[in-house]
Amino acid sequence: MNLSFFLAKRLIGKSNHRYSRPVINIAIFAVCLSLSVMIISLGIINGFQKEIRDKIIGFDSHIQVTHISDDKSFEQNILPNQNQLKNKISKINGVTSVQKFATKAGLIKTEQEFLGIVLKGVDENYSFNSFFNKHLKDGNAPNIKSSNLCNEVIISKSIANKLSLNVNDTITTYFIQKPTRVRKFYISGIYDTGLSEFDDLYIIGDIKHIQRLNKWNKDECGGLQIKINSFDIINQLTNHINNEIGYDLETKNIVELNSQLFDWLRLQDINVIIIIVLMIMVALINVGTLLFIIILEKVQFIGTLKALGFSNWGIRKIFLYYSFYILSRGMVFGNLLGLGLLLTQKVFKIIKLDKETYYMSELPIFLDLENIFLLNIGTIIISIVVLILPTYLISKINPIKTIRFE
Repeated sequence: MNLSFFLAKRLIGKSNHRYSRPVINIAIFAVCLSLSVMIISLGIINGFQKEIRDKIIGFDSHIQVTHISDDKSFEQNILPNQNQLKNKISKINGVTSVQKFATKAGLIKTEQEFLGIVLKGVDENYSFNSFFNKHLKDGNAPNIKSSNLCNEVIISKSIANKLSLNVNDTITTYFIQKPTRVRKFYISGIYDTGLSEFDDLYIIGDIKHIQRLNKWNKDECGGLQIKINSFDIINQLTNHINNEIGYDLETKNIVELNSQLFDWLRLQDINVIIIIVLMIMVALINVGTLLFIIILEKVQFIGTLKALGFSNWGIRKIFLYYSFYILSRGMVFGNLLGLGLLLTQKVFKIIKLDKETYYMSELPIFLDLENIFLLNIGTIIISIVVLILPTYLISKINPIKTIRFE
């Protein structure tokens, strides 16, 4: 029988002292509040990171292969041996799809306004269902086929608002080259990702337009978009693909192509760490204060146990069990409160956001149960280690003096 545990249970059952009871409730509430704030912070930050990352991947894919001389220019050079390269990359473990694309800068002109844009050309293998259909606000995706030239495009809500355009409108687009070329496109749909870096710039259409404007063959393209099965291996696969391509080609992943956005996302991780550290400190201070009060309140009880031959460590374990009881109750309530609030937001979308500032219209939530489990385990371990220190006071209690003045 674990005598320390038995005595701790008896102590918990009689913890109704007029001084200790309010402090116990405060300590339980502090632990509950601290853990719920940590869980909510994790759910929100993970939601932000996943939502923005998924939007960037949906628009740009995980990895791109382009000609090294392109740098960040929208006027791309021909990607050499693209079919052979596409087949080679497709066989790499972890790669789920490889699609051709090309970009070309242009100018949309209406009767009242004009606006610089970039036409992103894709072929019939491009999957609009996986991303753009989710973000289409009106109309449909272009019906691109391998045989016929498709004049349909989708434009962003941002561009549509600036130029007062709607679905089924025809737009005249000028491409600045020698000589200047003009193309008329039919707006089949309007999308809205919330990412101004893309929405303010791109219209999506048939790659055959860019091939004709650049006098390329029908199989030629400006780059390859590569999707992989896990974001966690993006750097590994980027290096692998880079080693497989020619010296005149360049491989970049979305983190490198959108460094500012990902730097902003990494800053959110720092915020979470600060919140977790502060909340753990709040919980430990409250439980530690409670432990001091309980020890001082039970001085005579401690003296009696010492007189009966209990070791200092055996008595310290009684109060550690007692602290763990308070901690565990607070953590149970904290998990219920934190997860409950996150699930409420995830289902009912109660909290709205300014889309221009946060790239989304509602507070995103992502429940990573593994991280939440690790957060609970880490909180328990840190708490137990830190709470050992206040129990050191027990070793300083003299049993003769405490029993004498009972």
